[in-house]
Amino acid sequence: MESLPLETAEKIILRWDSTASEDARDKMIFSGDRDEADLYLQAVDEIQRSLSSVSVSEKVNSAIQIAMARLEDEFRNILISHTNSFDPTTEDEASQTLDPPSSSSSPKHPDNDESDEVSQTSLLRFNSDGAASSVTGSYRSTSSIREIDLIPSDAVYDLRCIAERMVSSGYLRECIQVYGSVRKSSVDASFRKLGIEKLSIGDVQRLQWEQLENKIRRWIRAAKVCVRTLFASEKKLCEQIFDGVGTSIDDACFMETVKGPAIQLFNFAEAISISRRSPEKLFKILDLHDALTELMPDIDVVFDSKSSETIRVQAAEILSRLGEAARGILSEFENAVLKEPSRVPVPGGTIHPLTRYVMNYISLISDYKVTLNELIVSKPSTGSRYSGDPGIPDLDLSEFEEKTPLDVHLIWIIVILQFNLDGKSKHYKDASLAHLFVMNNVHYIVQKVRGSPELREMIGDDYLKKLTGKFRQAATSYQRATWVRVLYCLRDEGLHVSGGFSSGVSKSALRERFKAFNAMFEEVHRTQAVWLIPDSQLREELRISISEKLIPAYRSFLGRFRGHIESGRHPENYIKYSVEDLEDAVLDFFEGVTVSQHLRRRSE
Repeated sequence: MESLPLETAEKIILRWDSTASEDARDKMIFSGDRDEADLYLQAVDEIQRSLSSVSVSEKVNSAIQIAMARLEDEFRNILISHTNSFDPTTEDEASQTLDPPSSSSSPKHPDNDESDEVSQTSLLRFNSDGAASSVTGSYRSTSSIREIDLIPSDAVYDLRCIAERMVSSGYLRECIQVYGSVRKSSVDASFRKLGIEKLSIGDVQRLQWEQLENKIRRWIRAAKVCVRTLFASEKKLCEQIFDGVGTSIDDACFMETVKGPAIQLFNFAEAISISRRSPEKLFKILDLHDALTELMPDIDVVFDSKSSETIRVQAAEILSRLGEAARGILSEFENAVLKEPSRVPVPGGTIHPLTRYVMNYISLISDYKVTLNELIVSKPSTGSRYSGDPGIPDLDLSEFEEKTPLDVHLIWIIVILQFNLDGKSKHYKDASLAHLFVMNNVHYIVQKVRGSPELREMIGDDYLKKLTGKFRQAATSYQRATWVRVLYCLRDEGLHVSGGFSSGVSKSALRERFKAFNAMFEEVHRTQAVWLIPDSQLREELRISISEKLIPAYRSFLGRFRGHIESGRHPENYIKYSVEDLEDAVLDFFEGVTVSQHLRRRSE
């Protein structure tokens, strides 16, 4: 294309001077005829060439200033009018198809029925509700950067043409400012659609945890869209317009556009990473850690320049602090379980809320074993750390040399839970009930471990056998504490008398023996009907074990001595129970209801 005469170029520039012509104010060059736009650019080129000559007139200087002002307006108008509509919710849905199920759609933990829900009470002096609501698995996404065209290619071409001329005329700063202002407004609009709020670190830390849980879920989804699509597409657009125009201008424009929004985005995760630690926060912190871990390679790609190093460093530091927070919370959780102070015995010797809470909690921990195995690299300090402290249980770590540090931490939590429960059992005045309490709680621990394949693998069958042995020993101790004295009434010793002329059974001693048995059994029946074994199979097994000892002994005793009582007066005062009566009475045990309630049930 032949160059224009300088005079012609100046006329073209002045014709489009928006400060001097109403017609020029109302029209945009690049919105009309393509030839007109090319002619204007040609005029600018001629003016720029004339500036390099030795003598430059004031008229030429004025023309280049008018041209740059006009190109700045054109640049802004193209950016605003040609921006493609970006629907971040569509991008969010697209990214979700590439990701495993999120926390909101994860299945509940096996065996985590309504009765196993974490207690709403403040067991460990923290809000126990959080852990229960965070039933979720860790995940690794296979999705990556998904760039889109934010501006049509013909508009990108025009923007590049304008940028080249503004930069070569010394208007780099103005070009960057206009670009950054318009594009940052677009990014802000996308943030609003994604539900990303402008919250300072202080604002985040003042929110209640229940509010933050929902915001964390939203942040994880939004961060993926922001890094992989929004920021990546903005970077691509900067490169399309500015790459090669000048030294690192594309980086400068990119950071002018996204630095503020990126800091805003990551400030939320940073606030969570440095917030006050408490056990209910662990799983959302791990969700954040997982999300940021899978995003780090994309962050390194999108923010790969020297000027964007602060964003990379911020993200890496947040990731490190999230890992540190997770380790700290696990340690504090162990300490809280050990020192949980409640002293009031749970009625009926049933499962303590602490046991439910802790076992549901570590079941959730097992769901995050991939992440936590990377974060937890040292085994807990146990016996050697607390040498000689009677308030701390001991654990021989040499038994678990093949276990990962996380596995040992979970075993240690179960050890200190049992230690705490043993202490709580001492608050029962009835030794039988104390043993029943231990049996119930350790059995629950065993069932929770067996019910989770992940947890069972981590705990291991060897330690599971020890736990099984402990609840069976507690069941044996209960039977001894309750039934040895009852069965003692059914012995023969002390009933036979011998004299000079005859020998036989002392009816008075026999009457006293029946009366003692009746009184003891009635007391046990009345008391232990209201005790509770929640697990139906365990309840039935213990009843069978009781019956196997009690019923044959009573049947034999009754068979040997019934005649001596029935031959006397008022035998019904001494033989109150038939064998069938005892069998029925045993079925009342451990239901958690009174004898009178049992009687009403039978009469209905």
